[in-house]
Amino acid sequence: MTAVNLHAFAANLPEAWRSRVLGQVGPARIKVSRMDALAYEEEIHDYNEALLVLDGVMALTVRGEPVNVRAGELYLVEAGTPHAVAQGSHGTLVIVDV
Repeated sequence: MTAVNLHAFAANLPEAWRSRVLGQVGPARIKVSRMDALAYEEEIHDYNEALLVLDGVMALTVRGEPVNVRAGELYLVEAGTPHAVAQGSHGTLVIVDV
């Protein structure tokens, strides 16, 4: 595999909030998503999920509490934790999950 420009990859995705798997490391999937200003409904997973904001900001709501994740920051959502994205998020997001 060659190097991937994550910003360009996200910019070329057909829809915001529809991640695409880039590859896998062991059981972990590496995904990229383009965020837009629209909210994303609450979800709960049975696995941990790492959210790395490459650029922009992600306005999360975790267990009903607001959490802003800025460029260069990673937020780990533990399995079973309700989380949603509030309006106003934008940028490039890398997701690592199993």
